[in-house]
Amino acid sequence: MSNNKQKLELTWIGKNNPEYDISNIEPRILEENPELSNCKNDPNTENMIIHGDNLLALKALLPEYEGKVKCIYIDPPYNTGNAFTDYDDNVEHSTWLSLMKPRLELLRLLLMNDGLIFVQIDDNEQAYLKILMDEVFGRENFITNICVKMSHLSGVKMSHVEKKLPKIKEYIMLYSINKDKNKINPIYIQTSWNESLERYNQFIVNIEENYKNWIVKPVRRVAIEQGIDLNSKEVFEKFLIENAKSIFRTARNRSLEVTGVRNKFYQVISARGLSKFVYNDEEVLFAIEKLIEIDGKLVPGNPLGDIWLDIGINNLHNEGGVDFRNGKKPEKLIERILTMSSEKGDLILDSFLGSGTTAAVAHKMNRKYIGIEMGDHAYTHCKVRLDKVIDGTDQGGISKTVEWKGGGAYKFYQLAPSFITKDEFGNTIIDDYYNDTKLIKAMCKLMNFTYKPSQTEYWKHGEGQGKNYLYITTQLLTSGMVQQIAAHLADGESLIICPKKFEPGAEKIDSRITIKKIPQSVLKACQFGKKEYLLPIKETSIEEVEIESDEEEEE
Repeated sequence: MSNNKQKLELTWIGKNNPEYDISNIEPRILEENPELSNCKNDPNTENMIIHGDNLLALKALLPEYEGKVKCIYIDPPYNTGNAFTDYDDNVEHSTWLSLMKPRLELLRLLLMNDGLIFVQIDDNEQAYLKILMDEVFGRENFITNICVKMSHLSGVKMSHVEKKLPKIKEYIMLYSINKDKNKINPIYIQTSWNESLERYNQFIVNIEENYKNWIVKPVRRVAIEQGIDLNSKEVFEKFLIENAKSIFRTARNRSLEVTGVRNKFYQVISARGLSKFVYNDEEVLFAIEKLIEIDGKLVPGNPLGDIWLDIGINNLHNEGGVDFRNGKKPEKLIERILTMSSEKGDLILDSFLGSGTTAAVAHKMNRKYIGIEMGDHAYTHCKVRLDKVIDGTDQGGISKTVEWKGGGAYKFYQLAPSFITKDEFGNTIIDDYYNDTKLIKAMCKLMNFTYKPSQTEYWKHGEGQGKNYLYITTQLLTSGMVQQIAAHLADGESLIICPKKFEPGAEKIDSRITIKKIPQSVLKACQFGKKEYLLPIKETSIEEVEIESDEEEEE
């Protein structure tokens, strides 16, 4: 009998292609472009917009941001219909999965132990994505699959209702790193009184007096006595909310002693030490305890579930002041996600930034953020949009809800070129871009050290695990230099020196010092020379996108 253990997993063409193994992805350095940054308000801002292939950019965030991100939201390509033109169905899905797997694996490394990841998707890949995320994050860390209404029953989608049901929903898959440690901030949705509190129909007319003297009347009778128009839903509900502390219902509680006392209130202390009122042998529940505060007002509400029908999509094309007809998400949607999953100052990441919605909302909500966009949208949409957020001219989306007036900052980064290239004769060389500090930063990443130059010891450029350090030099490393450094090594410290050249015998001077020549020492560290990891996915053209007019959208 075979001892090979088998497991349930999703398999596709190219799944184990080493090119997409995250250990083979080159860890590039990120270089700020000061001309594109907007950090006058805060030169030390940690907010980042990165232009470049998102697989390379995610790898570039390691190890500095490993385990540092509180919330990840991504809205990857949906692989709809004609996203692929030259492949049969099997290869089409395989290609999409090959795009997603390494990116999800890197995102998992960046997420905090109590962090959450939200992935928005539609029907085309939803089922495949669920199994893939089970594999990457662990099925035990699946929290829920949220269904969101993202369109109206209008427009082109209504032309073939005799053949198919109009598509108006999308999904948001929610996973954690450790389901036992994550925390979701509860969100409540405003409802009407009849939806949430219809059974609260009794009124204590003298609530300010001692409970022994309370007098009870039906709510509607009290309203009539006070001249409230019961035919006006708005007026009647306003009366109910304003008097919620006097309105109650009763509920059976088996822990209560049956006394047989009628039409009298009495007070008991529960097993948990809580004070409760009892009326007709049932526990008294006040309506005020069921009201919630939304936008500064007490209103009836219910806890948010996994079906979201209230995300406004009217006039979405106006949000942020940038035109992004294919795929822009409402700011209210991102606000809800960030409210559920984070607090002020937490780090948010979106590696498919698109029009910049996630960064804009995170900025307005006082979260730190990293946004990655591989296309020109990084310049034409994300930067433009965030500049409007900072100068306060963006008053759409959630701006009024959060009372946004402007402020804040971000830095704009670009991926450095590949560390290794070929010269005109085909020889392997370090790219000319890498000199001085850039060379040191790149070597730290390639050697899996954190770039952290010492202020007192010139030979400590990077920190590794324990007391292991890295020193990079373009000079000829002599035996005398090694002896001098060795004399300053503290107990338990070790050092890797990476020179371009070194004297014979220098590597034997001190067992605590290892010498590795560059670039030879890193040639096998990863796959060099890849400009991007784009797969053959094309955006749907504007002509192919269903555009709904404001008139069609309004309900």
